[in-house]
Amino acid sequence: MALDTPVKPMTDIKVFIPELVYFEPDALEYPMGARILKWAEQQGLPIRMTTSHNRITNLPGEGELEKYRIAKRTLVVGIRKTLEFDQSKPSAEYAIPISTGCMAHCHYCYLQTTLGAKPYVRVYVNIDDIIDRARKYIAEREPEITRFEAACTSDPVGLEHITGSLAHLIEFMADQEHGRLRFVTKFNNVDSLLGLRHNGHTRIRFSVNADYVIRNFEPGTSSFADRIAAAGKVARAGYPLGFIVAPIIWHEGWEEGYAELMRKLKAEVPPEAEPDLTFELIQHRFTKTAKRVIESRYPKTKLEMDEAKRKYKWGRYGQGKYVYPNEQANALREHLTELIFENFPKASIDYFT
Repeated sequence: MALDTPVKPMTDIKVFIPELVYFEPDALEYPMGARILKWAEQQGLPIRMTTSHNRITNLPGEGELEKYRIAKRTLVVGIRKTLEFDQSKPSAEYAIPISTGCMAHCHYCYLQTTLGAKPYVRVYVNIDDIIDRARKYIAEREPEITRFEAACTSDPVGLEHITGSLAHLIEFMADQEHGRLRFVTKFNNVDSLLGLRHNGHTRIRFSVNADYVIRNFEPGTSSFADRIAAAGKVARAGYPLGFIVAPIIWHEGWEEGYAELMRKLKAEVPPEAEPDLTFELIQHRFTKTAKRVIESRYPKTKLEMDEAKRKYKWGRYGQGKYVYPNEQANALREHLTELIFENFPKASIDYFT
């Protein structure tokens, strides 16, 4: 293995290729781990070993900003030891953990704080253990349908060319009468999923937004045009399709910005997808901790986080966040709702939060 090879400069590429790969030793005992090792060697990537991801403390880089950017391009291949799944309301009953961390640089992302000082990307190779646990959760809730969200802590589509984890989950869930899979993405790398047997049990959703939001706050993601082209592909492959408009941001010209978004979606979404098309609407929110971290990592961001302009909303576990005041939130919700049903009268809105 090419241990301690100098890290390559960062590049802007559409398919994620890490600049540095760590392996936990036990991960190499699993077929996926051995396959990823072979892939990393073929790519000529620097490879290092670590007894645990928690022991990774010597990432390269000068200064905190450079260390952060390199960490976002670092892949850690390990085992998911905790097989108790977190809840994932309102999207699903459970979050199914196949990866953690994301290579994108969305300024507003909640992973800024949940991943703390370790924003590297982790993938878990014990996919059979994870699937076995999902099977037990399904059995516990029968005859109710149990939904699993695969994108709570990552964007697994951006990692699928490395892991193949989504393919495993999709084909497993195809055979589950009472199980369903869901995930959302800002990436367009869906071709490997199109020919899979899914039985309509996996809903693929794409995160979309007004041009202002994508242009200013979502570096390192696929373009809007590429996302919508990918959405058309998965719809034509028979997958249930959905869109998450998140975060909805109040900005100058927001009414026309979101109207233009819906016009673009209408022009590209295949008509056969509309009867089962879903929308999820999430307004922008932030915590005090998130604001501090975001401003340190993206010091030139245009993201508005003025606490005086927001309403404080208590959340789970006694933690609160800043959301838009009721008048603005209602205006956003009503405008988006009208636009959605004007363009997609057969679609449904799962929630606005």
